[in-house]
Amino acid sequence: MAITNISRLSTRSFSSSSKIFAGQNLTEKIVQRYAVGLPQGKFVKSGDYVSIKPAHCMSHDNSWPVALKFKGLGAKNVKDNRQIVMTLDHDVQNKTEKNLTKYSNIQNFAKEQGVDFYPAGRGIGHQIMIEEGYAFPLNLSVASDSHSNTYGGIGALGTPIVRTDAASIWATGQTWWQIPPVAKVELKGRLPKGVTGKDVIVALCGVFNNDEVLNHAIEFHGEFINELSVDYRLTIANMTTEWGALSGLFPVDETLIQWYQNRLKILPQPHPRVNQETVQNLIDNKVDADSDAVYAKHLVLDLSTLSPYISGPNSVKVSNSLADLSAQNLKVNKAYLVSCTNSRLSDIKAAADVVKGHKIAPGVEFYIAAASSNVQKDAEADGAWKILLDAGAIPLPAGCGPCIGLGTGLLKDGEIGISATNRNFKGRMGSKDALAYLASPEVVAASAVLGKIGGPEELDGSPANGALGIHKEIRIPEKPKSTEDETVTGGVEVLPEFPKSIEGELILCDADNINTDGIYPGKYTYQDDVSREKMAEVCMENYDSEFGSKTGAGDIIISGFNFGTGSSREQAATAILARDMKLIVAGSFGNIFGRNSINNALLTLEIPDLINMLRDKYKDSPKELTRRTGWFLNWNVETATVTVKDGKDGEVVLQQKVGELGANLQEIIVKGGLEGWVKSQL
Repeated sequence: MAITNISRLSTRSFSSSSKIFAGQNLTEKIVQRYAVGLPQGKFVKSGDYVSIKPAHCMSHDNSWPVALKFKGLGAKNVKDNRQIVMTLDHDVQNKTEKNLTKYSNIQNFAKEQGVDFYPAGRGIGHQIMIEEGYAFPLNLSVASDSHSNTYGGIGALGTPIVRTDAASIWATGQTWWQIPPVAKVELKGRLPKGVTGKDVIVALCGVFNNDEVLNHAIEFHGEFINELSVDYRLTIANMTTEWGALSGLFPVDETLIQWYQNRLKILPQPHPRVNQETVQNLIDNKVDADSDAVYAKHLVLDLSTLSPYISGPNSVKVSNSLADLSAQNLKVNKAYLVSCTNSRLSDIKAAADVVKGHKIAPGVEFYIAAASSNVQKDAEADGAWKILLDAGAIPLPAGCGPCIGLGTGLLKDGEIGISATNRNFKGRMGSKDALAYLASPEVVAASAVLGKIGGPEELDGSPANGALGIHKEIRIPEKPKSTEDETVTGGVEVLPEFPKSIEGELILCDADNINTDGIYPGKYTYQDDVSREKMAEVCMENYDSEFGSKTGAGDIIISGFNFGTGSSREQAATAILARDMKLIVAGSFGNIFGRNSINNALLTLEIPDLINMLRDKYKDSPKELTRRTGWFLNWNVETATVTVKDGKDGEVVLQQKVGELGANLQEIIVKGGLEGWVKSQL
């Protein structure tokens, strides 16, 4: 079999005199700014493991669990209290003693540590991060919440972290990140009248619904992208989470600069983060992706072919045109204008323009909540809030609420809800026997008045906005051109305690979406006294009862795509370690499993070409859930190269550059994971 040399996501370590293998995209440039401990002259690329010191780290109602983990690490003082932001936003309607005690604990901890704190009622954390300038163009800000992707709408790299990461940042100022593959999403053409940013992301989720951007960073491009308002960008970036991405980044362009300049006329001066100096710095120091930047994928959506679109029922992967759903005469029981997706001032004004002069239909409950108290004040001053209330809308406090199935107004059995939120997973907003749809604020408001799913134009007796044929493309990006000598690099520094190479036989677990319950059975998850030996014994038993008898120490599991999906149990990683397996290879990993793995010192590699080669090799063989392949993988850490050989004849079947595992990340592994590393730092 011929040697396969894949280079589209290859990465290098450079001495100061080295040439860059290819230019950097905007994601890589921002990571470059916030990476710590890089070798001199090193330019970060997709696939590299790096230590990052984010500009800011936000946590919300989960701040107390993070604080307990922080204390459990032996930490006493937050490393940099200007880096940390705490907000209370998820369960703000819950006035039970238990929840109020948790909220009090968080507030007291924030005061003790001197970190910025925003109480219940101030608003949703992501909105606060943007309003208060923590998330700011070209910075890297993280949050222990999946919708930190929202920050990409203002040109900040926002990405989610898990609680252990948050505790690490509190204690040391930093954590780690593997720079994901970056997808270029080109938005061609102009939006037709009546089509919104919500329609754009609903269409993207619906027409590219085969995990095209799963665990990718996204960068949005387009000739007329400057015509997309910042609020539309925030909505689109917010729902890149539901599309499967780890971030969704818009450019820092004149539209965004003007948005900040307009804010300077309103905000008290000087603001600590949004002021004349910080905005002028954006103007004077423009940053764009390089012309020869490398992208893993290039997706194209022609905005001019869009009409209003609706997600559902109960899945963002299903999108329907407004015209099609309107014709079905689907009665609406509840409508929602809430959440971090579409509850900004422009959204509230758009909904008010629709309902003005009308009343909410009998039998329909229309819930509204501003994204923040500031937004609500602005909506009240504008008059839009009163228009909605006069029409019969039911106000809720600024916060998350029904979007995540908390508080008032949840869907009941058999009901239909239409919402301007981001998730319509079955049962998320109430009963699992309800149907949930997602749409723009305008369509949600019109549906609340009509009593059925429909558009604003129907209030005047016109037919629903007709569907067009969406034009989309998936383009294969060109491979970067080689330098005159790709091999002349400084190489990766390997710590004395870390192996220079990792080798083992590949054990094929031939399935996609192997979930954490398949890896570590749920019945053991909450038993705190399970021994390491027992964990090793039950590892993968729900996937294959023969796994234990077919595998041994030092083997390397190779599996399909989205390995480790499902619950966030850390034991899915530690059970594999208990079998003395140090490395897992897959086509792709569930994001939380990937983070839990490194956090517990289990190494991972994404090599989709390898799983596809093995599937091709065994396509005519009897199906086996667990199969010894006779192929041996060697990961040369120093050269960031994986070589796979056939054990029978020593033939090289694959050789591929992979992301660099820098010394900072090696140290985390050597210390037994992130918690061990944090303790060593303290």
